[in-house]
Amino acid sequence: MMTCNVISPQVFWFRKMRRNIMVTFIMSIIVNIGMWFERFVIICTSLYRDYLPSSWSYYRPSWPEVGFYLGTFGLFFTCYFLFAKYFPVIAVAEIKSILKTSGKNFKDKMDVYEDQSVEKFAHDNTAHH
Repeated sequence: MMTCNVISPQVFWFRKMRRNIMVTFIMSIIVNIGMWFERFVIICTSLYRDYLPSSWSYYRPSWPEVGFYLGTFGLFFTCYFLFAKYFPVIAVAEIKSILKTSGKNFKDKMDVYEDQSVEKFAHDNTAHH
């Protein structure tokens, strides 16, 4: 838990590592695993000591509990990848270059409409609805 959440993010002190997308992605996965370790520690330490001293013993998870724990990883990554597929992160720099080229083509095609009067343009575009 301490390695994943405290020591491994120290890589970001180096500018080259901060700017590398693959390193950032791998570090996000490592920190996420560290958060699950933290949750496991919180749950296991609360189950370690019961109210009665006679029932104090080391907690060992059963196979359904391990399955649920691993299932949270699967559920998280399923939702994460679905989000990445349907709502991808788009860099503004990429959009600017696309808009510059497509914007110029759009403006060239609009020359035909700019020569028309406003009334004719409005009548032609409202007739389709």
